[in-house]
Amino acid sequence: MEFSILYLHLVSLLLLVSSSKIEALDPTLSAPETVARFQQYLQINTAQPNPQYYEVVDFLISQAKSLSLESQTIEFVKGKPLVLLKWLGTNPHLPAILLYSHTDVVPSELDKWTHHPFSAHIDEKGDIYARGSQDMKCVGMQYLEAIRRLKASGFQPLRTVYLSFAPDEEIGGHDGAEKFAESEIFDNLNVGIVLDEGLASPGENYRAFYAERSPWWLVIKATGAPGHGARLYDNSAMENLLKSIESIRRFRASQFDMIKAGLKSEGEVISINMVFLKAGKPSPTGFVMNVQPSEAEAGFDIRVPPIADPESLEKRIAEEWAPAARNMTFSMGQFKDKVSVYDEFGKPILTKADSSNPWWTLLEVAVRKAGGKLGKPEIFPASTDARFFRERGLPAIGFSPMANTPILLHDHNEFLNQDEYLKGIEIYESIIKAYASFAEHGSDRGSRDEL
Repeated sequence: MEFSILYLHLVSLLLLVSSSKIEALDPTLSAPETVARFQQYLQINTAQPNPQYYEVVDFLISQAKSLSLESQTIEFVKGKPLVLLKWLGTNPHLPAILLYSHTDVVPSELDKWTHHPFSAHIDEKGDIYARGSQDMKCVGMQYLEAIRRLKASGFQPLRTVYLSFAPDEEIGGHDGAEKFAESEIFDNLNVGIVLDEGLASPGENYRAFYAERSPWWLVIKATGAPGHGARLYDNSAMENLLKSIESIRRFRASQFDMIKAGLKSEGEVISINMVFLKAGKPSPTGFVMNVQPSEAEAGFDIRVPPIADPESLEKRIAEEWAPAARNMTFSMGQFKDKVSVYDEFGKPILTKADSSNPWWTLLEVAVRKAGGKLGKPEIFPASTDARFFRERGLPAIGFSPMANTPILLHDHNEFLNQDEYLKGIEIYESIIKAYASFAEHGSDRGSRDEL
């Protein structure tokens, strides 16, 4: 026991000495300057619906120049630039590594924040308050800072490393990552593995995600005969809709009960939450109260894991939640169709999270080598842009190195402690080094077969 403790102290000391030597050679690697660059990125207001994308482009291109990285700006849709950076490997024929991140963030309610969401204020505990501090400007900057450290140490990658900073993830990613993943530009990169965002961990273990739940945004519409507010009659629009809402509530409770009982994690169940209810005739003072409406609608955010049976859910929607026999119809809301849980090859959209996948093994070893711990592999409870790459048959892992941190993405007072941010850079330095040094064990197609 004493030997183990002594060994850990020696390893920590060696890492500290090594880090100090690198910082002495390059002052830009010091903690204050590293954090200051993170603050600069956070202070650019990229909140939807009017993100300042071109300010981000200028910032990222300046960072690329300081690191001698090749760069290009691509606009698949005018006004929505994607920045692509390249660190050329010594064997560019090997499948490349893509370090992916998005640049936009969700809006904030200013009056609910202790500090302005784009001030990047650091309090006395070292917590950096900013929209995007967790989701996911932290990861984008950790990629860059890890490469800064690797370059300063003299490391040369075997594989080419790409960094992409894409727009519009927070509104579906259709004009950003989706078009990028489908493009000839992407095909020519010969990507073998994608890293994207994960979630903060309130405990000491980092969280890694091998799949995610697909969004199905369901809108149910009920119709019925209008009538006086005092009348009692069958099959009114509101009665029909309320029957469906109750059926959905019972299904939601059954899924939630499995989480509460510890039988499944959040990402392994089908979640459904009502997000709007629309009915009634507006009046100058609110709503007309003595008329039963002829139409009523409700919207639901459904998240479907790749291990679920989508056909069974479709049947439930058609027969129980929106049956035509009750004068009901349904549509998939903002999605023209529900998002598939299968990739273009007909396989479930997930990445192997065991020793059969060398990329997963490399991640585990690299995190451990940098002094971190990985928890059990998880399915991401929401959706990220990683799905567009998995749909292409590529392995993609979601990973945001934030331990001992409350989950605050999309919440008021989102923050990340500066020490956790700096530790995350060391973690990514270890991961990028391991990935970029990995010699191909088979053909180019081999890495894709690890999915």
